[in-house]
Amino acid sequence: MSSFLQSNLLLFIVLYSYFSHTIPSSLFPSSCQLQEQFHLNRMQKSGDVILGGLFPVHFFSSVSDLLFTSHFYVQGFRLAQTMAFAIDEINKNSSLLPNVTVGYTLYDNCAELGIGFRGALSLASGQEEQIILHNTCVGNPPVVGIVGDSSSTRSIAISSVLGLYRVPMVSFQFNHRMLFYDHQKYPSFFRTIPSDAFQVRAMIQILKHFGWTWAGLLITDDDYGLHAARSLQSELSVSGEGCLAYIEVLPWDKDTDELRRIVDVMKKSTAHVVIAFVGAVLKEFISLNWLIHWLASEGWTATAAVLQTPQLMPYLGGTLGIAIRRGEIPGLREFLLQIRPDLLENNSYGKTMVNEFWELTFQCRFAPAPAGWVEGGGALCTGQEDLENVNTEILDISNLRPEYNVYKAVYALAYSLDDMLRCKQGRGSFSGHSCGTLQSLEPWQLLYYLERVNFTTPFGDQVSFDENGDVVPIYDVMNWLWLPDGSTKVHNVGEVKRSAFKGEELILAEDKIFWNFKSNKPPRSVCSESCPPGTHMVRKKGEPKCCFDCIPCSEGKVNSLECTSCPEDFWSNPQRDHCVPKNTEFLSYHEPLGICLTATSLLGTFICAVVLWIFMYHRRTPIVRANNSELSFQLLLSLKLCFLCSLLFIGRPRLWTCQLRHAAFGISFVLCVSCILVKTMVVLAVFKASKPGGGTSLKWFGPVQQRGTVLCLTSIQAAICTAWLVSASPAPHKNTQYQNDKIVYECTVGSTVGFAVLLGYIGMLAAISFLIAFLVRNLPDSFNEAKLITFSMLIFCAVWVAFVLVYISSPGNYADAVEAFAILASSFGLLITLFGPKCYIILMRPEINTRKAIMGRGAEFKHFGNSGKGKLPFNGKKSTSSRNRLREGQSSGGEGRKTGQKICCGREPEINNK
Repeated sequence: MSSFLQSNLLLFIVLYSYFSHTIPSSLFPSSCQLQEQFHLNRMQKSGDVILGGLFPVHFFSSVSDLLFTSHFYVQGFRLAQTMAFAIDEINKNSSLLPNVTVGYTLYDNCAELGIGFRGALSLASGQEEQIILHNTCVGNPPVVGIVGDSSSTRSIAISSVLGLYRVPMVSFQFNHRMLFYDHQKYPSFFRTIPSDAFQVRAMIQILKHFGWTWAGLLITDDDYGLHAARSLQSELSVSGEGCLAYIEVLPWDKDTDELRRIVDVMKKSTAHVVIAFVGAVLKEFISLNWLIHWLASEGWTATAAVLQTPQLMPYLGGTLGIAIRRGEIPGLREFLLQIRPDLLENNSYGKTMVNEFWELTFQCRFAPAPAGWVEGGGALCTGQEDLENVNTEILDISNLRPEYNVYKAVYALAYSLDDMLRCKQGRGSFSGHSCGTLQSLEPWQLLYYLERVNFTTPFGDQVSFDENGDVVPIYDVMNWLWLPDGSTKVHNVGEVKRSAFKGEELILAEDKIFWNFKSNKPPRSVCSESCPPGTHMVRKKGEPKCCFDCIPCSEGKVNSLECTSCPEDFWSNPQRDHCVPKNTEFLSYHEPLGICLTATSLLGTFICAVVLWIFMYHRRTPIVRANNSELSFQLLLSLKLCFLCSLLFIGRPRLWTCQLRHAAFGISFVLCVSCILVKTMVVLAVFKASKPGGGTSLKWFGPVQQRGTVLCLTSIQAAICTAWLVSASPAPHKNTQYQNDKIVYECTVGSTVGFAVLLGYIGMLAAISFLIAFLVRNLPDSFNEAKLITFSMLIFCAVWVAFVLVYISSPGNYADAVEAFAILASSFGLLITLFGPKCYIILMRPEINTRKAIMGRGAEFKHFGNSGKGKLPFNGKKSTSSRNRLREGQSSGGEGRKTGQKICCGREPEINNK
């Protein structure tokens, strides 16, 4: 804001000083007239359309406070000649502005604001002999566009005035972005040099390309340096591509102590790359006996020739710099060779500047000697000297950079004018679809087309302007090469440009880059090395974000920037650098536990089959018939199902196995326990029938009732399972919470209530069986199987009570293993306790498996008291009383004999087999 206020104040002072004494006596003159005519050095060529130019052909240096010396600036003269060449080339081009001759008026601004502003006003107002004025002050403008200026201060002042009248002004060297960020405020200002905002982004692209995330910044104490520092900090913060280790401002007065302090800061820093927005002040660093890599701004690269000295190159060699785009201008050298003072008329415009150039180049003088010429300073100039025979800077066209921007600026105005003149009436862009014409040309009309111009130079660069008047940006990347012979060369190693689709794009020929290090490789400049895989960055407290520590990622997380969790089915590998699929875990047929359970299940099934075959084979023997053979066969079949249903708990859970396992388990065990319960009730009924008057007990519990009871009890469990499956069916589930690095496949029960009801119903039947069997355990041996049932139910209940406790605390495949083990353990308990003693008698003691032995009273059968119902219901101690009771029953006849016959004749074992 301070620069803006200063420039506007300066503009006001200039305007006031130039026009305050020229106000006409009459406020309303009858005709238009010039306020004042300025006498400035200029080059001029007439034409149908005139383009203006402002170039620094001279500059002043102070000898004392009151004495200034003028110097001829050859490069500024070449800039003016480049514009003259471009216009001459346009006039020779039949396809561009046909039938229109373009002229020019080029002023020397002497690199001074006041002189440059005078030249701009002269271009805008014109000379008396060039303007046709009427009482209405109507006439063609003196110039339709201006090329220049190169200074920020002059550009602000001139464009502030020209913008009011919409006179286009195209700068070729002014790249400050802050002064012209508002195109509404400076609507007629354009430039063919990229904004320095893009220069900052170009440097960031280089930093990013070589991985330099830690760099120092050296700037000059002026608007250019301070603005560069702010822009660089802002861009780095937004892009996140790096950090600044330090920002040091070089003093203009070359304070030795301050420079020494800056050097100490640079030496102590771990940054091996320094970004420099400075100029020749770097000569102060010649005493440094250390190497560092420099990244130079465009302003420093422009003065590279000044810094290329044998003393500095050991420290500045290898520098990478940003430079204005270099271009080829074919024919320019030949045009410059045509500069001849003798071909110009003495009074022609430009004669003075050409003569000065000639005198400087050939170290001669024209007669009479110009003011300030030292007597005996050299020979007289003839004006016919040959430029080919002298080493002059003006003919060096190998590094045309500002000249190339002048060339593009002239062509931008020419193409805009051509587009306007090619407009067809009725299809134009102005009021009433009108077009601009050469006879009534207005600068604002050309401005409209300049905003939309788009062409390609012979060098292949596209030229167009954005909404802020900035050209499509492109910079060259330069490298300071230190040759073996000690000479130096600044050569092009790439370019950085903005692409409409890719943003900033950097193109480098790395094999051409000279690195001023023994390894001849780019330096490494980072605050902290990148974190290895499996760790993440933790910023150091109080340090920039580029300085961090590397902390290992926790389990299940990977990445080197920020630890991120792996997907649900994945887990981090031991190195924490990528996610791998989790190991799956379930009760498999291939693992030892699964193999043992499978083998045990098949073994139990096989034993049941063997026992069933034994009972079928010996089905007519008393021991089989005496144990209610039909219920025994049902019990063996249900035990086979119990053994087989345990296999459903092994293997990867599927929907059908999850739904079937608990239903099969519940129904099989209810069928098994129902048979045991009925057998217990039969024992109780038979004993009651053996008592006098108890014969009716078997009437109500015959074979049909026994089968119906088993079917009814089993149907209730089937109904429970059906309701469970319909309401909340068990389903396979991937459990990732039990072990983070594993996926445990298990079956969810769906409904805990359904599972509890299923187990509770089995437990209720087992408890009833146990209770009845326990109550009749001491009945006479001939009918008493209750002891075996009591023992079997005791084992059964103990197994399932322990199962419930262990199942609750055993997740995943262990829960399946516990349930399968409980099924097998309880099944084996029932099989062994209920059928073990009977198989022993059938196979090992066949001599007692006879009706006579079962009906006998010998004490040798007492250890088989639980094995046969066919024995008499009297043991040795009660045989006398029993016989007396039997005799009483026989003598009484009727019902007593009937009952006695069933007992004495051994027909009780066939209760179920009549």
